[in-house]
Amino acid sequence: MMAVLKRELKAYFTSVIGWIFLAAFFFVFNLYFVANNMIYGTPYLSYSLNNVAFVLMIIIPILAMRSMADDRRTKTDQLLYTSPVSIPKVIIGKFFALVIVFSIVAGAICLCPVILSRFGSVPIAESYAAILGLWLYGCLSISICVFVSALTESQVIAAVLSFAVLFIGYMMEGITSIISSSGNALTKILNCLSTSTALNNFSNGMLDVTGIIYYVSGTVLFLFLTCQVVQKHRWTVSSKKIRRGVFNSSFVVIGIAIAVAVNVFANQLPEKVKNVDLTTQNLYTLTDDSVNLVKKLKQDVTLYVLSSEKSADDTVVHTLENYTDESSHIKVEYVDPAVSPNFYASYTDTAPSDGSIIVVSGDTSKVVDANDLYDYSVDYSTYTQTKSAYDGEGQLTSAISYVTSEDKPKVYEITGHGETSLDDSFKSALEKMNISVEEITLLQKDAIPDDAAAIIINGPTSDFSADDATKVSNYLAGGGKAVITTSYSKTAETPNFDSILATYDVNVTNGLVMDSDSTHYYQYPFYLLPNVASATQTSKVEKYVFMPYAQPISNSGAHPDTITWTDLLTTSDSAYVKTDIANIKTFEKEDGDQTGSFSIAANITDSETGADITILGSSLAFTNDADSMVSGQNLALFKGITSSFAGSDSAVSIDAKQYTYSTLSVNQSIAIMSETLLVMVLPVALIVIGIVIWYRRRRA
Repeated sequence: MMAVLKRELKAYFTSVIGWIFLAAFFFVFNLYFVANNMIYGTPYLSYSLNNVAFVLMIIIPILAMRSMADDRRTKTDQLLYTSPVSIPKVIIGKFFALVIVFSIVAGAICLCPVILSRFGSVPIAESYAAILGLWLYGCLSISICVFVSALTESQVIAAVLSFAVLFIGYMMEGITSIISSSGNALTKILNCLSTSTALNNFSNGMLDVTGIIYYVSGTVLFLFLTCQVVQKHRWTVSSKKIRRGVFNSSFVVIGIAIAVAVNVFANQLPEKVKNVDLTTQNLYTLTDDSVNLVKKLKQDVTLYVLSSEKSADDTVVHTLENYTDESSHIKVEYVDPAVSPNFYASYTDTAPSDGSIIVVSGDTSKVVDANDLYDYSVDYSTYTQTKSAYDGEGQLTSAISYVTSEDKPKVYEITGHGETSLDDSFKSALEKMNISVEEITLLQKDAIPDDAAAIIINGPTSDFSADDATKVSNYLAGGGKAVITTSYSKTAETPNFDSILATYDVNVTNGLVMDSDSTHYYQYPFYLLPNVASATQTSKVEKYVFMPYAQPISNSGAHPDTITWTDLLTTSDSAYVKTDIANIKTFEKEDGDQTGSFSIAANITDSETGADITILGSSLAFTNDADSMVSGQNLALFKGITSSFAGSDSAVSIDAKQYTYSTLSVNQSIAIMSETLLVMVLPVALIVIGIVIWYRRRRA
């Protein structure tokens, strides 16, 4: 086999064909690589590889067309087949020679993620998964071309037929969508011949185990079929040939059956086994919160996807398969809007977008619109919209929780006293926990509504009326829950509001907390990064919480037998308080400033009334600006505080999974130099080398 491999490998590089293959591949790949990754700064190598896959259908048939056909044309095949080397070894030797030539270009591509990483953050694991997928796809394509080459002695016919077969395999999904948009038995069989499906999975950042099995089994199958074709060609017309032909036909059937059985078995594996998620954001992996929720299900849930299965979003499909793997109570059904345009009418009056998902359990349903599965950002310089985050898991987990929960809690946000409104991301977090949020003005209400699971008072800047304060106090005295923040920018004294807090031994000092310990603030001493205590409310916080312009809160100790005080956020021992806010002249510590460690967030419970209050000394804590400073940790704190409002373990809120990689910073001179060297100089140099070697060999 090694002798055949060396002979074939030498033939490719002592003729022009091997060099032309290298030049053509590098020209096309480098063209996309420079444009996508170097000029536009895209960190994803898969964008360039996807464009190259189509070109392989043209250049691999040209490379492989002579592998078997040329020997038949020159009759040198008889010399090979009568040599001590067996036919399978001859074919494998020829195949590996082609694979080595192709592996040269694949190996060169492996340098690209390393090069790109010099200009910014690059998804390394995803990039190499895409390269692996392209290499496996190339190996399968080579085996197909070798098989076709064995069917004829004409290199031209072999190249044309190989291209036709590869093109049909690559475009099979599109072909089957023309046959039937909703899918049927025929399209399911034909889709098994699609060579691009697994390639897409690799490009999306997955180590597709079923794809590896598909490509490897397909490669082995076509090499096996090539052996059978050659074996049959060796026999002349005789009774012996008839017997041998029957033997070969049986082997072909058995070989195909084994390949089919292996792939059917692979596709029955659980999603977490079939696909290894290599994305940094874990796009294709359910979080522990979702898994725990789904595993506890006791009632059946059906997810109706308003799309044909083949046209459904790949990322969403993998997410849905993860849900079905985790619980037998979850079932996914695809409903093609073209076939059943009014299917949605049983669940909603408004037609959802194509690709939306209707989650149903019993008589309860919730629509997850396709537009909510992704977050988008807009580049106003080019007016282009791109996906910035994937929220499929967050929306679906929320919907499953909604349709399987009996409680539908409501939180009231108190307004009318200069309160800061919750930003949308914080309201969305509550909605994902199926907690509805409604603003109320106490002046218009006789009392806090009976259906209130909790109230939010976010940094009032003016005082409550005595009547408003009484309504809040009565609600808390009845065992109510509250999230309260205070504001340093109050326009006047707030005795009525303060009286609500005093009932639960809470004192708020009119002043700003500053910290002289550089590890406990960001840029300015009043941009606090406090210590985070271990508590139920802080369980979702991983590291820092950002607390700007915070006021110190303290426990008066008036009711030690009934009030339980738990510090959540505290400053360092080097903190101090500026009380004369209007006349602050320096941020440095001055004589007269109160010093020590201060609490700026705490949870208070009253064993006598059942009241549960979480108070924070900054009204800016629950804003997008503050949250962005610590990569979502303020939102994590908010979710930890409010998760108890639903009164069950099903209250989960899954964050959207951000596409975190930013554009690469490649300066123009490097981009131009790369374009010159990789797109122009390298391909031309390879062709020149090939021509020189061919000419010198011809002259010799």
